[in-house]
Amino acid sequence: MKKFSLTICAVLFASGPLLAQKIDVKKAFKQADEQTLVMLKEVEKVKAGKGKTDLATPRTIEDGALKLVGSKDWTSGFFPGELWFLYEYTGKKVWMEQARAYTSLIEQEQFNGKTHDMGFKVYCSVGTGYRITKDRHYADVIIQSAKTLATRFNPKTGVILSWDHSRDKWVNPVIIDNMMNLELLFEATTLTGDSSFYKIAVSHANVTMKNHFRPDYSSYHVIDYDPNTGAVLKKQTHQGYSHESAWSRGQAWALYGYTMCYRFTKDPAYLKQAENIAGFILNHKNMPEDLVPYWDYDAPNIPNEPRDASAAAVIASGLYELSGYSKSKTSYLQKADKMLNSLSTKYVSPVGKNKGFILLQSTGSKPSNSEVDVPLSYADYYYLEALLRYKGLKDKS
Repeated sequence: MKKFSLTICAVLFASGPLLAQKIDVKKAFKQADEQTLVMLKEVEKVKAGKGKTDLATPRTIEDGALKLVGSKDWTSGFFPGELWFLYEYTGKKVWMEQARAYTSLIEQEQFNGKTHDMGFKVYCSVGTGYRITKDRHYADVIIQSAKTLATRFNPKTGVILSWDHSRDKWVNPVIIDNMMNLELLFEATTLTGDSSFYKIAVSHANVTMKNHFRPDYSSYHVIDYDPNTGAVLKKQTHQGYSHESAWSRGQAWALYGYTMCYRFTKDPAYLKQAENIAGFILNHKNMPEDLVPYWDYDAPNIPNEPRDASAAAVIASGLYELSGYSKSKTSYLQKADKMLNSLSTKYVSPVGKNKGFILLQSTGSKPSNSEVDVPLSYADYYYLEALLRYKGLKDKS
């Protein structure tokens, strides 16, 4: 037996043997379609009731009410992306119209240099729209967004600054989430031929790989750098149980991020990193049987801890892509299928409920008791993306 086959077996049987999972994509998108129609009506109710025009997109449910956010919020781009996914799957003109309308609300962020979240905001909305339509206007927005994001890169640290806030806690904080914003930079090089965006993305990925990870390939949430020397000042996990714990969504960002980096660069170091992160996630002793992780793998009261469906959605989507590059394809597909099957059967909202959100039981920031066991827009986004990736793989097989 070849060495990689032994690795596959180890992953497969770490949490018991896996049976092939068949995902009912048609049913899942029917539920998403109907829920999103509900969501559109709920959004209009909130906007009419508050008389505000600066509220762009839904984020979560807070105190029983639908919470809308402006375009500056890091989650603003996910709902437009969901609308694009619905159009991609259904071909319905209504989803194209709604996707364009909601995407237009985010486009002004291309000039907002006060945040690293350009990928989340612009690429998940405008970028998804460009992938589907090849609209040149969207390409121009992506390019300008990349130029804006590049202003946050510091050659002395080799990374993109994440947060401008909380200077009492950190000098130059960089979070693992920032890996997700590199796709925008890679795409900008593809669109323009300007390698400066590519080089920034590679530098950020390399420095993050060096400093963010523990020997077991779990990731810290925040690394604080000296902006003048690049020296590491602090290693912390702000949204996890403790600084040395493994915050679930952080591990998901890492898996997805390095898989995406391999797509653009074909650097084997990124593929190996993604595989090692996947090994940590999938073989962890506290990974539940249904593969929807607790909010932190080291949370003290497992199994009586909140789950994070958003982490599962990101992981599943990342594993589907990773399966296309790795010799461990079979095991990654089986794990992703089981994860996606769990989400589509146990974590979906009944149609007409929960203000139109698709998935339930996500966790935003447990330490601050913020958005715990609630629907979240980014869970819905990566869930639909995972469904489309699953369908794409099945269509090719």
